[in-house]
Amino acid sequence: MSQNSWNTALYEGQHSFVWQYGESVIELLAPKAGERILDLGCGTGQLTEKIDRIGAFVRGIDASTSMIAKARDNYPHINFAVADARNFEVEEQLDAVFSNAVLHWIKEPDAVINCIGKALKPGGRFVAEFGGKGNVGAIVAGICDVLSEIGCGELVALNPWYFPSVGEYAGLLESRDFEVRYAVLFDRPTPLEGGSYGMVNWIEMFAGGWLSGLSEEVRSRAIQAVAEKVRSTLYRDGNWIADYRRIRIVAVKK
Repeated sequence: MSQNSWNTALYEGQHSFVWQYGESVIELLAPKAGERILDLGCGTGQLTEKIDRIGAFVRGIDASTSMIAKARDNYPHINFAVADARNFEVEEQLDAVFSNAVLHWIKEPDAVINCIGKALKPGGRFVAEFGGKGNVGAIVAGICDVLSEIGCGELVALNPWYFPSVGEYAGLLESRDFEVRYAVLFDRPTPLEGGSYGMVNWIEMFAGGWLSGLSEEVRSRAIQAVAEKVRSTLYRDGNWIADYRRIRIVAVKK
């Protein structure tokens, strides 16, 4: 599975925390009626719809065709389009670009920030939350250990995530004529849905592409092995807790 072919049923059914936590990022965005706003990496559209409900002119883009198809089904009155965060364009400059739980999937942050800068009008704001340095550290370590143990250590290098420090990401923004108004890295232990299968479901959903080079049988065994490896750290009182660490950023285009 690549990140452009998400299982939308699994995403909406077992991972609703993705957009539920994102609601507080909308508060940071503070959208106003009449503003032109882009939801960058909109997924299946739940947060886009919340921005639309306020009265902003919002558009959602995502690189995943399956996510966009589901977003259009969910909210047919909103403009959704398939587009890449590294090379998207807008017809008219925007008041704001909003992004939740997306930018850690893109290992070319310079390209993304460059596009955001072009899309925003002077004084426009960029508000985002995504995985920061140390995010899901125990899970990543578990995956790397299991890959090495089963003789597939070469796959360790295919880790799909970009988890920068606050200093690193703020520096990238400042080097491209953004003024960083707010930047924070914080722990956010996140309960997983799915009961005893919560960790297996999480790995299937979010690390499936990383493990796609394995046969189905080996992949299934590897996922179970990772879950067992992190159980003592991340399974408490009958619930799986993912070791999330998030960055929140507010930056204004000069």
